[in-house]
Amino acid sequence: MSSSTHGATPYYFVPGPSRHPAMAALGLFFVILGAGQWINGADWGKYSLAAGMVGWLFVLYQWFRDAVAESQGGQYGHKIDISYRWSMTWFIFSEVMFFGAFFTALWWARAHSVPELGSLNNAILWPDFKAVWPSMAAGATASPAGIVEPFTTMGPFWLPTINTALLLTSGVTLTIAHHALVAGNRSKTIAFMWITVLLGVTFLGVQGYEYYHAYSAYNLKLSSGIFGSTFYMLTGFHGFHVLVGMLMLLFITLRLQKGHFTPERHFGFEGAAWYWHFVDVVWLGLYILVYWL
Repeated sequence: MSSSTHGATPYYFVPGPSRHPAMAALGLFFVILGAGQWINGADWGKYSLAAGMVGWLFVLYQWFRDAVAESQGGQYGHKIDISYRWSMTWFIFSEVMFFGAFFTALWWARAHSVPELGSLNNAILWPDFKAVWPSMAAGATASPAGIVEPFTTMGPFWLPTINTALLLTSGVTLTIAHHALVAGNRSKTIAFMWITVLLGVTFLGVQGYEYYHAYSAYNLKLSSGIFGSTFYMLTGFHGFHVLVGMLMLLFITLRLQKGHFTPERHFGFEGAAWYWHFVDVVWLGLYILVYWL
């Protein structure tokens, strides 16, 4: 896997030829193919999607297993550490842009689209339309034709506030685990990592119940005008990122139990922690802009 002498850390690790990128691309091809065909009525599409997803996840498992083995084998030196840090930085930056697009959509709807529909220019076409945000009934949303069923908006109490407390607490427990790892206290690190993972799982459970309550009691759906679409897109994608971050922390915890990472070398831990703190910050923005304002 490297041109360096066996047992010595290379200046820059150069992996050998690998099938993983091609196999991962093949799995994703069948995922996209199946999804596209399934939503267009082809029953076989769901099997293609499932097979592609299973294959893709299996490739990722092998790929990460090889990377962990290379790291534990002492192949990754200072240059690779820098590469991973830059890679994670740019990945999180791309996620910032991703959520920035949805936050911008929310702002544009509230500050421009809805007011424009209620302006004098549209008064003749939609005389009964009220340009208010948020709305609770058809005719008061960006649906002047009255095609949106009446619904109730989601406020901050109590489920979103509980989830805010859960995520903020998880940020604290993760920081405690990080300091414990740097101090060489592995047992304390593992304990607080499991607490962090449990808090993440609890957040997802509470959000699932919130969605059920919103759909059944408030009639708030993805089709509930611009409010419903922005609400579910923002909170739903954030929930997906919480799931990904929780899985990252779970696997890092399992690696800690196997004796991986040292106080001096633990970027795998740090990268997952960066991502989790990013998820926390995004939720704070969501909590204020979606539930309070």
